[in-house]
Amino acid sequence: MQCITAFFYIYNKFTTLKRIGLLSDTHGFVEPKLFEFFKDCDEIWHAGDFGNIETADTLGAFKTLRGVWGNIDDHVLRRSFRRHLKFRCEGVKVWITHIGGYPGHYDKSVKPSIFDDPPTLFISGHSHILRVIYDKKYGILHMNPGAAGNHGFHKVKTLLRFVIDGDQIKDLEIMEIQRKV
Repeated sequence: MQCITAFFYIYNKFTTLKRIGLLSDTHGFVEPKLFEFFKDCDEIWHAGDFGNIETADTLGAFKTLRGVWGNIDDHVLRRSFRRHLKFRCEGVKVWITHIGGYPGHYDKSVKPSIFDDPPTLFISGHSHILRVIYDKKYGILHMNPGAAGNHGFHKVKTLLRFVIDGDQIKDLEIMEIQRKV
């Protein structure tokens, strides 16, 4: 009986791994290269500014999609997605929002909630600037995947992928795509 229990424990331990594809600020454009980059991902997370419902539908048809609406998203997207999305992925407490700021400069819309009940992983978009910063003061890993669309000041489109294994966030990879202006 103990051998069977040990087997199930080991099996469950290895099945908790999740591969995540993360993007933001698509502004109605689905970068064709993301399908190859996210092909082994279990889920895609979108940090807002989808641009239109078709973009969300395309991503959702490809992989399980979690996302939030952003400041450019219309009423259709706002009915389909939340402003703030809080959930657990394996052993990691996640908070996704579009306008959230970053360590030392959190947006007023997430204060004081982020300090009272800090997530393990805080994801925001909006700035079009790729950032991955660890907030030592609150023990929060912040990710902003930059912008994956064609609208904005950014010259390079960026996408992230990473692994959540139990309570560990690891194997972070970045894809950069030159934007044709």
